Amino acid sequence: MGIKVEMNRDTAVALVSGEIDHHSASEIREKIDNFVRTNNLKELILDFSKVSFMDTSGIGLILGRFKLARSLGVNFKVINIPEKMRRIINLSGIKNLGIFE
Repeated sequence: MGIKVEMNRDTAVALVSGEIDHHSASEIREKIDNFVRTNNLKELILDFSKVSFMDTSGIGLILGRFKLARSLGVNFKVINIPEKMRRIINLSGIKNLGIFE
């Protein structure tokens, strides 16, 4: 599991890599939330292109960051969801939030 957050002007891109499960989701969440709260952002992008596995903890990770961003007036989107993980996104119902590209 890894997380790398890069800032480009007022947009933060969080590149998540490895597996997202209960243990790793907590660590990822903490790092992203700290970054979002300490930087003046207009947009937060989660990039899942390097994620090899995701269980329902990944859904919680996405929803929590969506709610945090919304509460701070920050635009939020998720990009590059691997095809094999799209099923869990579709089954969860969160695909209708309009945050996925």
